[in-house]
Amino acid sequence: MLTAENTGAIAKAIEMLKTISFQDAMSKIANTLVNFSFKVLIAILVFYVGRFIIRKINQILSNIFEKKHVDLSLATFVQSFTQILLYFILVVTIIGILGIETSSFLALFASAGVAIGMALSGTLQNFAGGVLILILKPYKVGDYIEAQSFAGTVKAMQMFHTVITTPDNKTILIPNGALSTGSINNYSVQPRRRVDWTISIQYGDDFNNAAEAIKEILNSDERVIKDDPSQSIFVGLKELGDSAVILTVRAWTESSDYWGLFFDMSQRMYAELPAKGVNFPYPQLDVHLKHDQ
Repeated sequence: MLTAENTGAIAKAIEMLKTISFQDAMSKIANTLVNFSFKVLIAILVFYVGRFIIRKINQILSNIFEKKHVDLSLATFVQSFTQILLYFILVVTIIGILGIETSSFLALFASAGVAIGMALSGTLQNFAGGVLILILKPYKVGDYIEAQSFAGTVKAMQMFHTVITTPDNKTILIPNGALSTGSINNYSVQPRRRVDWTISIQYGDDFNNAAEAIKEILNSDERVIKDDPSQSIFVGLKELGDSAVILTVRAWTESSDYWGLFFDMSQRMYAELPAKGVNFPYPQLDVHLKHDQ
């Protein structure tokens, strides 16, 4: 609704426009465009220079962490956090160069922070989870872990997620929040692991002979640990199956040799046990015929 005061202001503005000539108006528009273009050019220059500086800082941090032998989990997290923080400062600086009041922008950003925080509660949880993982260290870069239905080698710990690579070379990003509150199976913590095999032998074969043959094969491999009585080779009768006697075989090895020993011994047992009088069964069914008199 127009008041007398508003009407007066509009009339005064109209009178002012009448006093300005067309040439003066074009001159002011041209000066404004030139000034704005100059600010835009400076902003673009500052952006590229700033991006170059941020990359250099990131590289310097990487070199420092490498020389100081800082844990890779902490190093990747700090680099990710620093990069995001510096880019935020760069954006605020560019906004100020363009003539936008930065204090108003920061106030607007702060007031929107609560709403954004609620909307991105999961992201903030992932950030807090990353900090918690760095403090508690349930795993580190290079460990082989199983979590959230994925298994692979940890490649990097970033602000909001952990990057793992699966054995078939897939890259998986797992949110830090889920990792900090969920179960994690870290295969790399213990230096030694137990290798288990399930071997089926034929009914009628001598169990003791089979056990000695299996132990002989395992003892011939240098990767099998033999210096600890608590981690000695074990062969036991697990189950009397429908068509086979099922044995459980256990041996210990270094964690790095786990899969190599498992596959090599499986192949050797298949190839060498028959020559030692141990036969592998086939599923079979006995049929009894009854003749009526």
